[in-house]
Amino acid sequence: MNPIRIALTKGRLEKRAVALFEAIGFDCAQLVNKGRRLILPVDAYEVVLAKAADVITYVEHGACDIGVVGKDTIVESGCSAYEMLDLGFGKCRFALAAPADADFFAGYHAKVVASKYPHVAKAFFEQKGMDVKVIKIEGSVELAPLLGLAHGIVDIVETGSTLRENGLVVVEEIMPISARIIVNKASMKLRRGEIEQLLDDIAIAVQVH
Repeated sequence: MNPIRIALTKGRLEKRAVALFEAIGFDCAQLVNKGRRLILPVDAYEVVLAKAADVITYVEHGACDIGVVGKDTIVESGCSAYEMLDLGFGKCRFALAAPADADFFAGYHAKVVASKYPHVAKAFFEQKGMDVKVIKIEGSVELAPLLGLAHGIVDIVETGSTLRENGLVVVEEIMPISARIIVNKASMKLRRGEIEQLLDDIAIAVQVH
């Protein structure tokens, strides 16, 4: 049988996940010294390095059994895989932010909001019963209010320093974000014992780490 395949989000989450695997006792030497390789053996498992959105795709379609990805990517994509475990790192939050000198909720005219996460933004305002136009921005979303394109933004906030430097403040927090483990639905049925053992090992390491 093929090894269980784990898709890791490249970058900061990758580094934290590697530290977690090492805490479990996995041999991560090849993953640490990966060079340009994207598929690497880690103990009895196979690790695939990918961008966050692709981690979701690989797990949903069964190319990988398990994924490590941020909650932000999960909610924006409408991921259908099982979300099994909060790893407790990569913490930040989704927030609505607007210029410090403006009252975002004042007035009766329709608001315009810029975001890299249009689905998250739309869902947030739908829950409030607000009619808001959401514009998707790929780069520095803080620019949109400064250029008069939007009344506010929905974005990921860590320290808030980028907002402050651009004259924006958090108006309302939407949801906390951290790294999560997702599991392919078919894999969970076919290889439940192996996957649950791995999840148990990871959960213990998360508590200790």
